[in-house]
Amino acid sequence: MQSAGAVVAIPALNAHVVDETATLSDAQRAALEQTLQAFETKKGSQISVLMVATTRPETIEQYSIRVVEQWKLGRKRIDDGALLIIAQDDRTLRIEVGYGLEGVLNDATSSRIINETIVPRFKEGDFYGGVTAGVDSIMRVVDGEPLPPLEQPAASASGQLARYLPVLFVLTLVAGGVCRVVLGRLSGSVVTGAAVIVVAWLLSGAWLIAVAAGAIAMVFTLLGSGLGAYVGGRTIGINSGRFGSGSGRSIFRGGGGGFGGGGASGRW
Repeated sequence: MQSAGAVVAIPALNAHVVDETATLSDAQRAALEQTLQAFETKKGSQISVLMVATTRPETIEQYSIRVVEQWKLGRKRIDDGALLIIAQDDRTLRIEVGYGLEGVLNDATSSRIINETIVPRFKEGDFYGGVTAGVDSIMRVVDGEPLPPLEQPAASASGQLARYLPVLFVLTLVAGGVCRVVLGRLSGSVVTGAAVIVVAWLLSGAWLIAVAAGAIAMVFTLLGSGLGAYVGGRTIGINSGRFGSGSGRSIFRGGGGGFGGGGASGRW
């Protein structure tokens, strides 16, 4: 139970939709998440929804600005983030707007979205409908703003390297183990690194990627201690070290955007 005078903690940002009240079902939250992710992919702007029980003893404005200062929604130097925050027990809500959206998602527009679109649905107990309609309105307004396009750079060296990690890992595992047995630890790691460079270059066509992969393979082979494969009765391979995170999951994070208190608040 929250002690008197204690400020409400800011939840971790790990998704576009953070519901601390369990008001939304899993399916509803997933649908909203998919909508907001698709909009970010298309437009670049980051719009998030936060549902908390209360912001007391702070006002929703005080709490909301603390949230966006920590979450940093929106792209850095473009500041195209927005937050829809609902404090259910307080029956208050707010749209917090990043610097880069204040011209289009201004105080008056934010107020209309709250009072004409969201609040009527909240009064009827339709929280999912209110949040969805509010998010749709925010996206329509932001979509009309001529923001810088979402950058689509060529795949980075690390990204391309990650694409070929399974092949390079198997090559390092097998070739590295054999070369260490036949040539010794140091010579075997050098030969393995050279072999991986050649294969990585053939796969990616980029020398930077190939050299990076070879260096990793060489260190991996040099420091490895064996995975249990045998050649001539001797243990070979590597079991120390790991490529990648292994999870393959992407966690949503803010992009470094700034906020100055623009937006509007309301009650139902």
